[in-house]
Amino acid sequence: MNGRHYFFLALLGLGMAGLVAAFEPAPGYLDASYYCATGLRLASGQGFTEPFLWNYLDDPQGLPHPSHAYWMPLASLLAAAGAILFGSASCLAARTPFLLLAALVPPLTAALAWSFSPRREHALSAGLLAVFSGFYAPFLPVTDTFALYLLLGGLFFLLCTAVSAAGLWSGARRFLILGLLAGLMHLARADGLLWLAVAWTAVFLLTREAAGRRKGVAMVALGYFLVMTPWFLRNWLVFGAPLGTGSSRALWLTSYNQLFSYPPAHLTFQDWWASGLISILRARLWALRLNLQSVLGVQGGIFLLPAILAGIWHYRREARIHLACLAWLLTFVLMTFVFPFAGARGGFFHSGAAFQVLWWALTPVGLERIIATLARWRKWEREHEAQLVLRAAMVGMAFFLTALLIWGRVLGGLDPRRAWGSDWARYEQIDHFLEAAGARPEEVVVVADPPGFYLATGRPAIALPDGDVTTVQALVARYQARYLVLEAGAVTDGLQPLYREPTAFPVVRYLGEVEDAQVFDIQP
Repeated sequence: MNGRHYFFLALLGLGMAGLVAAFEPAPGYLDASYYCATGLRLASGQGFTEPFLWNYLDDPQGLPHPSHAYWMPLASLLAAAGAILFGSASCLAARTPFLLLAALVPPLTAALAWSFSPRREHALSAGLLAVFSGFYAPFLPVTDTFALYLLLGGLFFLLCTAVSAAGLWSGARRFLILGLLAGLMHLARADGLLWLAVAWTAVFLLTREAAGRRKGVAMVALGYFLVMTPWFLRNWLVFGAPLGTGSSRALWLTSYNQLFSYPPAHLTFQDWWASGLISILRARLWALRLNLQSVLGVQGGIFLLPAILAGIWHYRREARIHLACLAWLLTFVLMTFVFPFAGARGGFFHSGAAFQVLWWALTPVGLERIIATLARWRKWEREHEAQLVLRAAMVGMAFFLTALLIWGRVLGGLDPRRAWGSDWARYEQIDHFLEAAGARPEEVVVVADPPGFYLATGRPAIALPDGDVTTVQALVARYQARYLVLEAGAVTDGLQPLYREPTAFPVVRYLGEVEDAQVFDIQP
């Protein structure tokens, strides 16, 4: 491999991300909208604040509210950098750094594959798998942590190569950089704290001398705290704790919708335990089933999993494979048994991105080992030709899977109304409806995606609660909410009766329907 190969892969990665981004006029879902909105506020000098609430876990006092009480800020900081760089308060400018990160993923994957097997065909095949990234393709260009985690995870395992080059990658410097990467991964995602433990484990796997281990542990800690200390200080000043107070209550959810509970005071260990052992186990078995499906479909790319496993087995004696398997198992356990609802509803999908570059890097070697084994069993005489054909078929299948997912997820498949950004267009229509009804710009709207609604309309918004009409009335008293929007497919169980019979509840005034959304005036 030479520089031209890596540059070619980077161009392909940028082209693929740019092509997908061209059909994504808006962030598209709550997480990406949150990072974009908070990034744009940072760029405009409004600091870590949010004029919306997407959950009530930290019992917020009002609007605007200190941001990132639940999620971490690195994606928002990148979005802010894009907006500042281009001098534009738009999501198009905010997503630019994520396009560049997406472009770096294929050459990084090729470099990691080369570190395992210094053969050009293996490195190029792995890099092309990263270009045609399957389930991750629709999400790499948006303001979320996918491209970040792919890149940081790939760098982490590249740095853990058993035989390091001289200079930057050797000795204590390597462990300092591992600590910096662990800090960045925590700054990107709350579960990134695991990577500090993984980095310390790497010290013991890669170093034999006691003095070297002590120094390595210290260097990892130094790198980690260089990144995280400013954020810990900010949180301490704002929330009175080094980490945001919202995520701790997520431990005690007994259903996914409780993530939007109001008030959140009942989310305690006692209430969680009172739900019953059967309910607790059932939730974790549900998460186990969904996360195993994610292993097969997302991480294994449906058809790549046997080759990935064969690659892991082939390099089973390497320290970084031990490290990767341990880190993956910890992530899987955390997202299945500790945070089953958040994990099964997207958390494991996000966190698993840290390992995806490694899995792609191992796939070509794993495929070669499978073919070699079959050739011995079946006494094939043209094994080399089989290797070439199946390697090309593997990349071709990745291309067609990626194209199919983009067609369905981004373009909407057979229903253009489901295309990426359709929520944004609906929110703009609702905004026009509210203006016609006399709504003032500062009046608070209760809606399923508050960050997305704020980006599309500029109106303050709070989350649709896990409750009924009485709960909505409590939001009126606490947050001076004025309007309620119930969208088809995004109505909590307690508000389903109101959605089905919008005129049957005299405590709210039905205003009308816009794009399959029911709009209400909820002021007394």
